[in-house]
Amino acid sequence: MNSHSLDAKTMYAQSSDIKSRTYLEYRRDMKKKAIAELEVLDWLRSKLRGLHPNEKTTVLKAGGDAFVWFLRAGGVSREADFQAEIGNKSIEIEFQYADKLGLDFYDFKLSKVGKKTGQTRVPHANKQFVYIVKPTLQYAIFDCTWIMRNGAIGEVPAWRSPAYRVPKDRLERILERDELLGEVVKQIDIKNDFLAFQHQLLDIWRDKLSYLLQSVIDEDKLVKIVPKNLDSFHKVIFMLEHLNRVPQNAGMWLVYLLSYIDDGNDSDAIAKIVYCIDFLYSKIRLEQNELDTLTQKITKLMVQIRSMEQPDGIYKSSPTLSPIDEVRNVLFSINLLEDITQDAIYYYSIDSLEPIRKIFQSISQPEKTHKIITSV
Repeated sequence: MNSHSLDAKTMYAQSSDIKSRTYLEYRRDMKKKAIAELEVLDWLRSKLRGLHPNEKTTVLKAGGDAFVWFLRAGGVSREADFQAEIGNKSIEIEFQYADKLGLDFYDFKLSKVGKKTGQTRVPHANKQFVYIVKPTLQYAIFDCTWIMRNGAIGEVPAWRSPAYRVPKDRLERILERDELLGEVVKQIDIKNDFLAFQHQLLDIWRDKLSYLLQSVIDEDKLVKIVPKNLDSFHKVIFMLEHLNRVPQNAGMWLVYLLSYIDDGNDSDAIAKIVYCIDFLYSKIRLEQNELDTLTQKITKLMVQIRSMEQPDGIYKSSPTLSPIDEVRNVLFSINLLEDITQDAIYYYSIDSLEPIRKIFQSISQPEKTHKIITSV
C-alpha cells in the first residue's frame, strides 16, 4: 500500500452531506466539476506557456480531488484546482466557469481569495483565478488582489454564505475571446450530458423494482429472489444500498460476483455487474488475491465494452436491447469502471491499470455517441 492508503473505516466513511443522497448521486454531482477541470487542463497549459514564453511552465491538476475526483468522506477540497510552476515561481490556480450569460455578479469564495488576519482579509499572494464564460468562449486570468479591489463581500443566495461579488461589468471588461475554447466547451457539455444520461439507469432500476414490489399487493404476485442468479444478486445489492446497509460478508460477495463475468455478458449484464462491484468495492479493504482478481476482471470488462462499439458510435451486444439502452448501459459501466480504476491505482498502488486522464475517455467517438443520446 502507498502513502495514500487509509484504514477501512476512514477510507469509506460517509458524512452527512452524502447520506441525504445515494453515494452514486453524490459522485455524479462532484464529477461535473472534475469533467470541466480535466478538459480545460491542456488549454490552460498552452495558455500559460504562451503568456510566459521565456520560462519553463508546467501545470498539473492539484487538490484533494486531483486523482480520484471526489472525496470519499464527503465535503469539498479546500486546496487549489491546479498547481503551476512558472520559472522558479509556484502558483496556485483556481478555476471557475459560467454556464450561462446574464449573471449580475461573479462570485468567489472568501477563503479562496484571502486569509483572515484579525478583522481584515489579506489576499493570497501566489494564487490566480482562471474564469471561463462558456457561451461566449471568453476567459480572464486575474489574482486575488484584483478580486478584492473590484468586488465586495455580499451574501450569495445559491451558496447560502457570503463571498466576494464582482459586478458583471467589471469582470466582463477584462474578458478575452479564445476560439480554442470551442472544443474544450464542446467536450465539457458532451460529457456532462453523458453523466446525466447514464444516471437515468438508476431511475429505470428503481421503477422496475417498485412495480415488482407493488405487484405483491396489487396483483397477488410473489417476488422471488433466485439463488445464483445475476438479476437477483443485483436486486439485493440495489435494495441494500437504498437501505444504507452493507452485507456482513462483503468480501466473499465480491469474489462470488466476479464469477458472473464471462464472454457472454451483454451490456445489460455488465451494467448490473459493475454496479454491484462498485457498491461492494467501496465497503471493504481488499486482500491482495481479491485485488488481483478484481484488476483482471476490470480489464476484461473494458475489453468487452470496447468490442461492442460500432463505427457509427453505437454499441451492440444483444439483439434484444435497443441502441439507446445499449449506450446507456455502456456509459453507466464506463463511468463506474473509471472510478474504480482511479481508486485502485491511488489507494492500492496498482500499476497494471491505465490511469484515467479525462472522464469518459474510453468513449472513442464521443460526438457520434452523443448524437445517439440527444436524438431521443
